[in-house]
Amino acid sequence: MAKANKAGKNDKAKTRREAPLKTPTALGEPAQRDISAGLNALLADIFALYLKTKNFHWHMSGPHFRDYHLLLDEQADELFAITDPAAERVRKLGGTTLRSIGHIAKQQRIADNDAGFVTPADMLAELREDNARLAAYMRETHALCDEYNDVATASLLENWIDEAERRVWFLFETGR
Repeated sequence: MAKANKAGKNDKAKTRREAPLKTPTALGEPAQRDISAGLNALLADIFALYLKTKNFHWHMSGPHFRDYHLLLDEQADELFAITDPAAERVRKLGGTTLRSIGHIAKQQRIADNDAGFVTPADMLAELREDNARLAAYMRETHALCDEYNDVATASLLENWIDEAERRVWFLFETGR
């Protein structure tokens, strides 16, 4: 019996050395792989949209400066608030998440805007389109969660989709 316990402990130690970040999940390896990949792509998009929103917040100008400046700051905070729960969900699934700005750049689907000047109306329109695109990507990931019966990730996504749709609505109404 003592030999069996010692062998079991050695097997566990070997597993921790060989796969130290492999969190156990009941969803299975295909779900872990596919949902983690979907969440990492979303996380890259969220970081890209967060930085674009802050960029436009910092470079806002014009007669509606204060209102737009505050709106974009609020929306950037909302986006940033998603990053940790999204990354932690990847880890709960047994995956690994983004590690650097370069990793984000490789995964992001939301385009950067490095223009020296963007009009306030164009800022609002671009952010509206990007948030709508983000909501669509979230729906795609939600459908993937449904395939694997990952209700926990789907639940998070449902809230984030609602928040993205709210940002789209506010940007639409503000930019009219």
